[in-house]
Amino acid sequence: MESAGRDEWTLHCDGGARGNPGPGAAAWVLSAPDGREVEARAEYLGHVTNNVAEYRALIGGLEAAARAGALKLCIFMDSELVVRQMKGEYRVKHAGLKPLYAEARQAVGRFSKIRFEAVRRERNARADQLVNETLDKVLGSESPR
Repeated sequence: MESAGRDEWTLHCDGGARGNPGPGAAAWVLSAPDGREVEARAEYLGHVTNNVAEYRALIGGLEAAARAGALKLCIFMDSELVVRQMKGEYRVKHAGLKPLYAEARQAVGRFSKIRFEAVRRERNARADQLVNETLDKVLGSESPR
C-alpha cells in the first residue's frame, strides 16, 4: 500500500487507449485508511485518447471516494500530465480536456484534503491491470497493447 495518513483514503486511477486514440478504458481502486480495498472498477469508454481515459478514471474514482464517505484522499496516477494539471502546474490547453478538467476540479471540491502523486506504472499496477483486462474482454485478448 502507498503511504497515506491515518485517516487518508488512497485512490489509484489509470486510463488507457489502444491506438491513442482508440478503444479505451478507465479504472480506479479505492482503499480505506486501513488499507482495505473498498472499490475496484473499470469501465469501457469507446473510442478515446489516453488523456481522456485518464481523466475519466480520475472522475470515476473521485465519485467512488465521495460515495464511500472519504474526506481526505491521496490520488496516485501514472499520468504526469493529469497530475500536474490538477495541481495547477500545467494549464489545460486542449479543448477536449477542458470539460473533463472542470468536472474533476468540481469533484475535488467535495473533499477536505486532497493530494495528487504521479507514480510510475509499476506503482499503479492494479488499476493498470483492470484497464487492460477490460480492453481484452471487449476487444479480445489478441488485440495489441
